[in-house]
Order: sequence, then C-alpha cells, then structure tokens
Amino acid sequence: MASSYSSNYLRLISYTKLLSSHVNNGLYGKALSLFHHMHSFLTLPLDPHVFSLALKSCAAINRPRLGAAIHGHSAKACLLINPFIACSLIDMYGKCMSISLARHLFDEIPRRSVVVWNSIISLYTHSNNMPMALELFANMDVAPSESSFNSIIAGLSELDDDGSLKALAFYRQMWHFKLRPNLITVLALLRACLSLAALSLIKEIHGYSVRNAIYPHTHLSSGLVEAYGRCGYLINAHNVFLSISEKDVVAWSSLISAYAFHGEAKTALEIFKQMEIEGVKPDEITFLGVLKACSHAGLADEAKDYVERMYKDFNVEVSSDHYACLVDVLSRAGRLEEAYEVIQKMTVKVTAKAWGALLGACRTFGEVELAEIASRALFELEPDNAANYVLLGRIYASEGRYEESQSVRVEMEERGVKATPGLSWVIYQD
Repeated sequence: MASSYSSNYLRLISYTKLLSSHVNNGLYGKALSLFHHMHSFLTLPLDPHVFSLALKSCAAINRPRLGAAIHGHSAKACLLINPFIACSLIDMYGKCMSISLARHLFDEIPRRSVVVWNSIISLYTHSNNMPMALELFANMDVAPSESSFNSIIAGLSELDDDGSLKALAFYRQMWHFKLRPNLITVLALLRACLSLAALSLIKEIHGYSVRNAIYPHTHLSSGLVEAYGRCGYLINAHNVFLSISEKDVVAWSSLISAYAFHGEAKTALEIFKQMEIEGVKPDEITFLGVLKACSHAGLADEAKDYVERMYKDFNVEVSSDHYACLVDVLSRAGRLEEAYEVIQKMTVKVTAKAWGALLGACRTFGEVELAEIASRALFELEPDNAANYVLLGRIYASEGRYEESQSVRVEMEERGVKATPGLSWVIYQD
C-alpha cells in the first residue's frame, strides 16, 4: 500500500513539473491535455498549483468552457480560498468571458489577498478602464505590493493628457509604502518619461537600475536608448547602446530612431548599415526610423529604395506608416505628383498621416489642385480636425483665391468644427 502511494506521489510530482514546463514554454494545448490525464487517472488529489496552471492555459488559448469546468472542480475540492487559484479564475474569466464575470467572482471571495486584488486591478488596467482600476486600488483593504503599483503605473503611462504625470505620482507613492521599484516598474516609468521628455527622471531611473542590479537588462537598455534619444541626449543613448552585450533588433532600432528623430540622418543610416553588417535582421520599426532619417535629409530616392528592399530583401511588410513616411519624403522634396501616385497605389488603407504630409507640402509649393484632393480625403478621415480646414484656407489665400478661402471657413462653421488654441509646456531644470 505504501509502495503504491509512493509511486503515485512520484508520478504526480513528475507530471506537475512537466505541466509547469508546458505552460512556461507556451505549450498550452499540451498542458491542458496533460491536466486532463492527471485529473482522470491519478488517484491522489491534485495540488492547487496544478489547477492554477490549467486555468492559466485556458486564459491563454481562450477555453472558457473548460475554465468554467475547472472552476467547478476547484469549488468541489474547496480550493477557492487559495489565492493563486482565485486570481487565476479572475484572470481567466476576465480574458475569456467578461470583466463583469471576473468582478462578480472577485466580489464573492470573502478574504482577498493582495494577489487577488492585483489580479482584478490588472484586468481593468489592461482593458483601459483606469477609473475603475484606480477606485479598486483606493479601496484595497490590504497593503498594496509592487505589483499593485506596477499595474497602475503601466496603465497611467499609456494615457494621454496627464496620465504620465499621475504615473510619476504613484511612483513616488511607492516609496512611502517602503516598496522598491523593480524591472516592471522602471519599464513602465520609461513610457511615462517618453511623453514628458523628463531627462532628470530618466537619469534617476538609470542610476537606480544600476545601483540595484536591474541594469543591464535587454528591454531596459533598449528603453533607455529610446528615452535618452527622445530627449536629445544622444551621447547617453549611444553609450547605453554600446554597453549592451547582445544587441537585438529592438536596441538597433531604438538607436536609429533616436538619431533620426533629431535630424542626424547620416548617423542613423550609417548605424543601419552597421546593423546589416552585424547580421541583425531589421523589422518594421527599424524601417520607420530609416525612412524618417531619409525625410529629414531629403533623401527621396534612397527612401524609395529602402521601401523596395523591405519586402524584397527582408520579407518585412510595408505598412500604412511606412507609406506615410515615403509620401512625406517625396512631398518635402517637392515631388508631389510622385507622392500622390504612391498614395494611389498603396496596397493598404491610406491614413491621415499620408494625406496630411501631402497637404502640408502643397502649401509649401503652392499646389492647389492636389491640396483640394488631400484636404477632402482628410475631411472624411478626420472630420473634427480643424487644422486641415485652416491649412486649405491658407493655401487658397496664398494664391489670392479669397472667396474659396472664405468658403472653407463657412464649411467649418456648418460642420461645427472649431479651431483649438495652441499650447506648449516646458520642464524647467536647474
């Protein structure tokens, strides 16, 4: 009898390790098949960790009915009080069915640990419902953890308006709870820094990461390259890049974009050549940086060559953003007819970026006919964007066609489009 129990116990341990391996490697279908075998043929009760792994697999490959069945088995085994099973169920219901079901389950849990709170807060942040995530955070009846703050900071960093400033406020609040930021925290903070161009905070994050052995990390290093580059601190961006032992496509793309963003086109294109020499395959982000560099330098023919090479040499699909960059390069070079031809031949949806680049160049070069075509397309794509109406009106006025300019103003009023006043802000640093 003891021998049989020992044999079954060893088999359970072996299967549990294999199940963990399947889940960690993204083999969720195999994980669920193994879970079914374990549940059907093993005589020993399954560990809560096993149910948690099965629920994670259900959430990953959208198997709500199986997840609900596992919920039932967990309830029968009185495992719902386990915080890891509870948060796995919340996550599964939120991802596979609806957040309302996940919230209903959350509300029924009598004793909610910080892990359970973090699970429901994370669901709301990932669904872009930050007001509810913030309300839940404020109502936590247990002390928040690093993960609690990480979800809120990450969610706020993705918002427009003052989301980034609020993210920084939560970062400061972490310290009041004597919680130490980790890799996930600093990666989320860097996104906030990008929108604020807060160089002092980027340096603070960099220094903190070095002192606490978070740096170097590939994702963090690439993020620092992008952050320093966005602030125009290209020397630091390049130094961080050089410190990366294994430079992947993200690191290369971040450095190319940094130089392109600040008009250092020659350097950006030289880095791209070095990337090719090193044998790193560029992706769609890489080519956006390359095309922006061409735009700043007025390299229209080179931009056309790069777009042609994208699919031909690297099997990278040309997206609407790439076409918009090409239209911008040609338009800046005064080759408006070519730019319009690119728009007409685009194999993907034409975006407002492409038409906007053409319309802007039409004012520079006094091309009224194409301006009318571009503006009408923009009126359909962005009916509430007053800038397109104003620009067309100015193009008419610059050509002495004041009646048509006035008619654009009338059309704006009829459509209820109002021009918003411009604004700007600066961060003062001693």
